[in-house]
Amino acid sequence: MNSSRSQKENIDRFIPNRSAMDFGYANSMLTEPYRKKVNSSAPITTSTDAYRRALADAANLPTRILAFRNKPSNPRNVGVPLSPPSKPPKPKRHIPKHSERSLKVPQLRDDFRLDLLDWSKKNVVSVAMDTRVLLLNPSKKSDEKIVGDDYEEGVFTSVCWSPDGRYITIGLDNSTVQIWDAFLPRKVRVLRDGHSGIEGSLAWNGPILTTGGTDGRIVNHDVRVKSHIVGSVRGHKQGVCGLKWSPPGTQLASGGNDNVVRIWDISVDSSDSRSTGWLHRFEEHMASVRALAWCEGDHCIKLWNTRIGACLNSIDTGSQVCALAWNKNERELLSSHGFPHNQLTLWKYPSMLKRSELKDHTSRVLYMAQSPDGGTVATASGDKSLRFWNVFETQTAAAIKYEPPFANFNSIR
Repeated sequence: MNSSRSQKENIDRFIPNRSAMDFGYANSMLTEPYRKKVNSSAPITTSTDAYRRALADAANLPTRILAFRNKPSNPRNVGVPLSPPSKPPKPKRHIPKHSERSLKVPQLRDDFRLDLLDWSKKNVVSVAMDTRVLLLNPSKKSDEKIVGDDYEEGVFTSVCWSPDGRYITIGLDNSTVQIWDAFLPRKVRVLRDGHSGIEGSLAWNGPILTTGGTDGRIVNHDVRVKSHIVGSVRGHKQGVCGLKWSPPGTQLASGGNDNVVRIWDISVDSSDSRSTGWLHRFEEHMASVRALAWCEGDHCIKLWNTRIGACLNSIDTGSQVCALAWNKNERELLSSHGFPHNQLTLWKYPSMLKRSELKDHTSRVLYMAQSPDGGTVATASGDKSLRFWNVFETQTAAAIKYEPPFANFNSIR
């Protein structure tokens, strides 16, 4: 008996309050198909409003939310913006037309095959001059003095800092490579037997130093081991005058005096000197390819997709192209040039629209290096001058801290 009463009470709980229901409206909707339509309006009785109020009270909601036939309020009346506020336009960047600083380097060689300028991670600029290397602190207003006697072993033909900025690598015309610890400073190693010609190109990839010579060979040296030659390829019929590793360190681009660009895969076993091992061969250039910045001497800058081997764009610059540098903070490319204009040109990427030209040099601008923060570019020219350009914007305004690795000397000799 008690069980039956309990079940009846539970069932009664789900019976709504019929006093607020509109039975007239419900009957009208059910019988509408059988009635002759007089008009399109459904009958609305006062009990309809009572039902809405009761339902709104039960759901704890405002009555107007249940009035679905009402139009929504105009957004303009409640102050809601129709579209998000637009971002303020980016201020136009000032691109200087002239260099910020200039330094005479009378012994700088004007040779398209060589690579005599580099900028280290520690903010030290190195310039190779015949038998000496100038080490320059760009943050100082005064010029560094050049000290040193002629070196007996040969003439310096290339210079390159290690990725950590501690070691400076120097190629010589006697086919050897010297590695100096700039913090001590002293020469720590000499690499031999890699080439039979001038060491004109150097590129680091972690502990692997890649060298290119006038003999057309590309050699990988592991500086951690005694038997340092770990791979060698010969892909160019003439001298190698440009080397550049991709940022991930998986592909190597090489340019030669045979007007050819090759892309090499590091995963290829190149221990056999007869091996080719190249992924792509680009023959569109009509002159020596020296400038590689993941690209060019026939007045053209060519942009390549190295995954499919396709030329994406080709720009005739009107002058010999000597070096390239990508802006690290914006989509821009800086190129340096020789005859006939000897200019620097700033390009917008990927449209390759010319943004500006810089024309302080009076001879071809063969060498170019970029500061660690990417804001300043150093150029060295056949006019025997070294110039610094604040051509790229930096992400922060903080100046680069100079970490001096040199105690009592100004040059390596």
